[in-house]
Amino acid sequence: MTGFSFACTGVRADRYAAGPTLVFRLRVTAGPGTRVHAMALRCQFRIEPARRGYSAGEAAGLADLFGVRSRWGRTLLPLQFAQVSLVVPGFTGETEVDLPVPCTYDMDVAATRYFDALEDGEVPLLVLFAGTAFTGPGGFRVEPVPWDREAAYRMPVAVWREMVEQHFPGCGWLRLPRPAMDALLAYRSRHALPSWEAAVESLLAAADRDVVAGGAA
Repeated sequence: MTGFSFACTGVRADRYAAGPTLVFRLRVTAGPGTRVHAMALRCQFRIEPARRGYSAGEAAGLADLFGVRSRWGRTLLPLQFAQVSLVVPGFTGETEVDLPVPCTYDMDVAATRYFDALEDGEVPLLVLFAGTAFTGPGGFRVEPVPWDREAAYRMPVAVWREMVEQHFPGCGWLRLPRPAMDALLAYRSRHALPSWEAAVESLLAAADRDVVAGGAA
């Protein structure tokens, strides 16, 4: 069986993608002179949060995911980030290919909330590989990519922020159920508010006034 190995050598934000997308540079090694006609890969990206430190501000932002810092010894568990497929063209010995990973800025997704809470530094990732390879010097034989193939990579937080800023400049993204969206639209219409931002700010201001009034009573 061919001794495949994998390594991530870089990452960039794809500025031309229709939606938020990270492009990882993947090095695939089959061994000197080994002919690979093609490879169908399944790549699972996992965040390893225990493999970095966190500032006080980051810890506060991560409280919804992991609880208070005193509990992190039990709660700082890996998070699923993405699962993508890739067909690697034929090569001999070693090759490098781009691996696009579509992302979301949905704050209901645990990985997104994790990325958003980080101020700087790097995100410790582990990429797990599986799939099928078509190898052989003349004809070809079919062999599995061993399930224990993996590659660790530390992705700069700045790359994630660059990607988000390309698609949501100066903004966040919030998903609401249809009834809540309809109610917010009705509120905006009743009060002749010019934007969604104005509608949310009006509701927050009203809530603050209620809190103050309740405290005074």
